Amino acid sequence: MFDVGFSELIVIALVALIVIGPERLPRVARTLGALLGRAQRYVNDVKADIQREVDLDELKNIQSTFQDAAKSVEQSVSQVGEELQAAGESLNRSISVTAEATPESAAEAPTAAATVAAETPAASAQMDLGLESKPAAEPAAAPKA
Repeated sequence: MFDVGFSELIVIALVALIVIGPERLPRVARTLGALLGRAQRYVNDVKADIQREVDLDELKNIQSTFQDAAKSVEQSVSQVGEELQAAGESLNRSISVTAEATPESAAEAPTAAATVAAETPAASAQMDLGLESKPAAEPAAAPKA
C-alpha cells in the first residue's frame, strides 16, 4: 500500500528530531508505538471478525446442504417403507385368499404323505409303523485331480 523505503524513514526521523526536539522525541516515539500497536490489534480483530462471519456463512451453507440431503433421504426411505407396506398388505391378502381356498381343496386332494405312500411300498410300510423316512446319503464327491 505505502512504498516507504529505509532512506525515507531516515528522512522522517531527522525531520521529527528537528521539529519535536531531542527531549520529547523518546516520549512521542513511545506514544506513537503504543497507538500503532492498538491500531494493529484493532485491524487484526476486525479481520478475525470478518473471517468468523465468512466461516459462519460457509457453515450455514453446508448445514443447509446436509439438511436438504437428509430430507431427500427421509422422503425416499418413507416412499420405500410405503411400498414395502403395500407389498406386505398385498401378500397378506393373497395368503388369506389362498388359506381360505385351501381347506376346500384339501378335502378333495390327497395329502403328500399319502401320495408318497402310494408310490413306494417301503414308504407305505414306514408310514404304517409311524417311522419317518430319511433321505439317502449323497455320494461322496470325487477328489479333484
